[in-house]
Amino acid sequence: MRLTHPSGTEPVDLSAVDLIDPVLHAKGDPHAIWLAMRTHEPVHWQQVRPGLGFWSATTYDDVATVLRDHTAFTSEHGTLLNLLGCKDPAGGRQLPATDPPRHTRMRSPIQRALNSRVVSAHRGPIRDEVRRLFATVADGEPFDFAELTGQLPMAVMGTLLGLDRETWPHLTFLTTQAVAPDDPEYSRPEGGQATLDRAHRELFAALHEAIARREGGGTTDLVDVLIATGIEDGEPLRVGEIVANCYSLLLGANVTTPHVPNAAMIELMAGGTYADWAGHPELLAGGVEEALRWSSPASHFLRYATHDVRLGETTIQKGEAVAAWIGSANRDATVFPDPYTFDIRRGAGRHLSLGVGPHYCLGHALVRLTLEEFFAELFTRFADFRPAGEPEHLHSNFIAGVKHLPVVATVRR
Repeated sequence: MRLTHPSGTEPVDLSAVDLIDPVLHAKGDPHAIWLAMRTHEPVHWQQVRPGLGFWSATTYDDVATVLRDHTAFTSEHGTLLNLLGCKDPAGGRQLPATDPPRHTRMRSPIQRALNSRVVSAHRGPIRDEVRRLFATVADGEPFDFAELTGQLPMAVMGTLLGLDRETWPHLTFLTTQAVAPDDPEYSRPEGGQATLDRAHRELFAALHEAIARREGGGTTDLVDVLIATGIEDGEPLRVGEIVANCYSLLLGANVTTPHVPNAAMIELMAGGTYADWAGHPELLAGGVEEALRWSSPASHFLRYATHDVRLGETTIQKGEAVAAWIGSANRDATVFPDPYTFDIRRGAGRHLSLGVGPHYCLGHALVRLTLEEFFAELFTRFADFRPAGEPEHLHSNFIAGVKHLPVVATVRR
């Protein structure tokens, strides 16, 4: 998604807006649309076709309410706009599409396996993977920064899930297909739905194979944690449920982590502020939080009202869908003054980029550690970056992603 700096004077016809359209998110100006919605119609109805539509929640408070209150807004009927009007086959089986209390029981062992203390033990290997990636960058030679960052999350999650290294590039490609099936670079000739179906089949097959290799093997990766999980009277998770949750973890890592440094790099180059951040290591953690706010890589999540509920000045009727636009909430000026400025001194800890409530990102500690190691090594190794071409953005209404970012690096002497 293009991360623009709207003024509020842009002509926006809310009655004609189509926030489902992936091309809008790649080449249009969603931030200008969200600003108009927050100003004039914070809870906005979009009619998709007769009998089908959805509400858009755009303010920080409304988005947080939709994501936090699982009793009023359920995840089990579908969590993304591409499933609008369809039954979600993962409902009640996969973590993002399951409500408490079942969600809590499924989540607890994975959360323990990904807590801050456990994740910290992986800092050294993560740093090694970051250094391995940066070792490929030549001084003064153009390269694709987004292609490099795209390898980062699989290097981390591939290890934690016990996936063979030689499969990582293909699995990274498949996860991008799964979240951007309509992007011309990733879509198959048969179209977006066929692309999505094929990516799912191949990803699930790879994870089935990983599980088969580990049954009874006594290893301690996340696959084994899920195998050992007992829920509802001690009944273990079925293989299909384990695969669905591994898929969720893999997808979450690959579609979130790389787009944070991509979005930050665009702003650092445009504003000439790279040297400022690099020269203040004490601002590393706070800058990472601002980069998370600024990028808002997961653009939306969908929920369905379980009963008639008031959201702001609007009544959402039972069964109606609500898209909680995280990218909009993270630009709400009532919470983030001067929201269209990338400010590493902001202290943007209240952002919603990793969610809020029961579905708060399971891998939040891993995401933060990985990004801190990435930026620390970036600032140590490179003195500056400059653009070598225009960024290209993913055609996706879900991921605010950069798929190509040509740059030239100056290696620090």
